[in-house]
Amino acid sequence: MSAPLWPATLHHLRRDSAEPERLARFYGELLGDAVEPLAAGEWLVRGPGRSMVVGRGAAGSVPWFALAMQGAEHLARYASALDARGVAREASPSPLFEAGAFAVADPDGRRLVFGLPRHAAAPAAGGPTARLQHFVCASVRVPEVLAFYRDSLGALESDRVLDGGDLAAVFLRSDPEHHSFAAFRAPESRADHHSYETGGWMDIRDWGDRMGALRIPLWWGPGRHGAGNNLFFMIEDPDGHKVEFSAEIERMAQDAAFRTWPHEQRTLNLWGSAWMRS
Repeated sequence: MSAPLWPATLHHLRRDSAEPERLARFYGELLGDAVEPLAAGEWLVRGPGRSMVVGRGAAGSVPWFALAMQGAEHLARYASALDARGVAREASPSPLFEAGAFAVADPDGRRLVFGLPRHAAAPAAGGPTARLQHFVCASVRVPEVLAFYRDSLGALESDRVLDGGDLAAVFLRSDPEHHSFAAFRAPESRADHHSYETGGWMDIRDWGDRMGALRIPLWWGPGRHGAGNNLFFMIEDPDGHKVEFSAEIERMAQDAAFRTWPHEQRTLNLWGSAWMRS
């Protein structure tokens, strides 16, 4: 099942807030991106290699995220593969994809959208490179999430984290980068964070300087993840949702086997302390 999805890349996501315009303008200032209103009270935050739709809803939530396929033939072939496996498809909620896009619901009720982007010129960059790269959730049902994304959707498992014999986290890829999606075991199912991939360590420095200029404190990091091997730091947005800036994320061949890591702090940060979800 891996061939129909590969390669698909994270293109945009939806963030919800009780104050959507305030949150959209926070991200516009954070990234130096254009902010514009959409229909139905939504807002679009957009820059080179990244887009976000912000709407009204539960603070900190990500009700859906969207993967871009390679073209119309790729999208149609993937839709046929899902139909053959009995995966129910729904109408796309995304205003950023062309007609023909569709969504599926994962075990936590979050939608994953597949489609082709509407073509528009990217706004000028407001800072160093920061391409939207992955989304991560916390879940009370990580084994079911793994089975759905791997066995039903065709994502490839890159790494898993085991706590004794229990699955504590899983990282999955839809293109050569280590993960476009991951899930961590937690007491409740919720959005965890989304990440922007920068051009290298010096970009991490420059984004850190930008956080300092904006008086946004670093929440975790800098450090280096074990799984994925990427450099990183994280901040919090006004709703408490975590935002990661990353560099040098591992690349893996399509046929590479997954690895297993122990449930310990070093798996999440080779340099020191870690954010342990459970």
